Amino acid sequence: MASVGNPQTVCSSCPVEGPSAAGKTTWCRATGEQFVAEYSPTGQEPDGSDPAGQATYWAHVSAQRWAQALALEDATGVAVCDSDPLKLHGSWCLAAVGAAPITRFEHELAAVRRMFTQRRLGFADVVLLSIPDPQQLLRQRTADPSRRRRHFDLHARLAAPLAEWYGAVDRLDPGRVLDGFPLELDTATLPPPRPDRHDRDLLDSLIDELPAL
Repeated sequence: MASVGNPQTVCSSCPVEGPSAAGKTTWCRATGEQFVAEYSPTGQEPDGSDPAGQATYWAHVSAQRWAQALALEDATGVAVCDSDPLKLHGSWCLAAVGAAPITRFEHELAAVRRMFTQRRLGFADVVLLSIPDPQQLLRQRTADPSRRRRHFDLHARLAAPLAEWYGAVDRLDPGRVLDGFPLELDTATLPPPRPDRHDRDLLDSLIDELPAL
């Protein structure tokens, strides 16, 4: 059973990331603490016919989850999130596997930069990243019949670019991405809160660090 540890030792924002069926939600629930839930589709999501509008929509979704993380952090000292509120990697990973045009990512990047400028979105203090091998992902998917995971095959393909994204984050800011979901989360051993979560220079450096698509 995971334990968040001493909430007075502030870790601040701590999302868990990984491909579909990596165990993100299971781990968050096992902490026994409050956490920011993953985005739940409403059926009203943009269809892509307006790329700029679609980018703005998803940037606002990310900003709403970021605001939830800040509120939880204020209340408890640490905000565990089921997936990173800064979900910009989603469109980049889709472009990397040829499932979406790179222009979708470019529009989303512009929308996210505006959110950074407004201080409505930023980098998490630390990310727990787990990317099981394809066979393990399939076993974990099969073991959880409560989730339909209709796009599981596509999400499994996104594992490699997801690793590239967070590898770039860790090269730029070593120690901010931790491998795996620990049995216990002791905030005293994690990096301190970022001095500037809304650092647009770091965002731009991250984009430059990523492989060209």
